[in-house]
Amino acid sequence: MRVITGSARGKRLVTPSGLDTRPTVAKAKEGVFSAIQFDIEGRRVLDLFAGSGQLGIEALSRGAESCTFVDNDPKATAAIRENVENCGFSDESKIVRGDWKAFLLGCPDEFDIVFLDPPYHNNLVQQAVEMLSARTSAYCTLVCETAFDEQLPDELTDFKATRRYKYGQSAVVLYKKSDEIQED
Repeated sequence: MRVITGSARGKRLVTPSGLDTRPTVAKAKEGVFSAIQFDIEGRRVLDLFAGSGQLGIEALSRGAESCTFVDNDPKATAAIRENVENCGFSDESKIVRGDWKAFLLGCPDEFDIVFLDPPYHNNLVQQAVEMLSARTSAYCTLVCETAFDEQLPDELTDFKATRRYKYGQSAVVLYKKSDEIQED
C-alpha cells in the first residue's frame, strides 16, 4: 500500500497484522479520491474505524488541514502512528485508540470529510452517521465503505447519497449534506 499522490506521494504504508483490518483496495481508493479531489484542500477529516489510516493519510497528502484517526485495535493505532510519522503528518494528526461511540460522544470537533469503513454486516455505518450528524460541517462529505452485498439507503439523517461504486467485495457510497446537493 502506498500514498497515491500529494506531498507524501509514493510513501509505503504498513498495515496491522491479523485479519481484523481490511485495507481499502487501491482501485477503490483511487475512485474515492478522484470523486472528492476538489473537496479536500484545507478540510478537517475524520477517519473512523481507521485501520492503517490510509484514507486519512491520503487526504492529508492532498492538502487536508487535519485528520483525526480513530480505531479500537492497538495494532491498528500503532500502524497509524508509524504511517503518520513516516509521511511527516504528525503535527496535522490526532490518533485516538478507543471505542468509536465513546469518541463521538465526547468529541467537540466538527469535521468536513468523514471516512467510515467499519466491520462489515454490523449496521455500523447507519449508527455512526446518526451520532456524527451534529459533528459535521454544513458541506460535509461522508465516504462509507461496506461489503458489496450491504445496501446503504439513499438518505442517512441529513445526508443524501450522491455516488455509488462497487469494487470487488466492497461497495463505496458518497454522501453529502442534503442542503449542499444541487438539483439539475
